[in-house]
Amino acid sequence: MASRLLERYKSEIKATLEKEFPKNKTLTAKVDKVVISVGAGEAMKDSKLMQNIQDTISLIAGQKAVKVIAKKSVAGFKVREGYPVGVKVTLRGEQMYAFLDKLCSVALPRVKDFRGLNKNGFDGYGNFNFGLQEQLMFPEVVYDDIIKTHGMNISISTSADNDAEAFRLLELVGVPFTKGRV
Repeated sequence: MASRLLERYKSEIKATLEKEFPKNKTLTAKVDKVVISVGAGEAMKDSKLMQNIQDTISLIAGQKAVKVIAKKSVAGFKVREGYPVGVKVTLRGEQMYAFLDKLCSVALPRVKDFRGLNKNGFDGYGNFNFGLQEQLMFPEVVYDDIIKTHGMNISISTSADNDAEAFRLLELVGVPFTKGRV
C-alpha cells in the first residue's frame, strides 16, 4: 500500500509542477531522499546512550539507523579513529514519503511556538536542510524510554535544478515554511 503523500504527488503535485515549470516531463522535480542525522557529542563515550539514540532514530524513521564511525582522530574534539560520532538513516521510496507525511502533518504541528521552517535552509542546488531541537515531537517516541533528549538534522534532497523549483515542490508536499520574504 502506497503512502498517501506518494499518491498525492503522482496525482496532483506532479501535474502542478509540470504546469508551473514547463520542461521535459522526466525532469519534473521530485524528492530523491531524506537523511536524518544526529551528532553524538558527549554520547560517543557512552555506548548505552549511543544505542538509545540509534534506537530512537530507528523508531522515528521506520528503518534501522546506522552509527557513523570517525575516520580520523581529532585531538581538539577528543575523538579517536573508530569512535562512533553520530547516527544517521537515509530514507528513499515509500518510507521517505511516509516519513515526510508524518513530519509535516503530525510532528511539526506539535512543536511549541512553531511558526514554520526557515526558507534560508536551501543550499542553491535544490536541497533543503533544517534542524529540530528534540525528538519528543514524534508520536512514536516514549518519554520514559529516553535517556537524554537530543536534536536532529533533516536533509531533503530533491531532483530540482534550483531553489525556486525545490521550494515550490516542498510547499506542495506540505512542508510548513515561514511567511514573508525568502
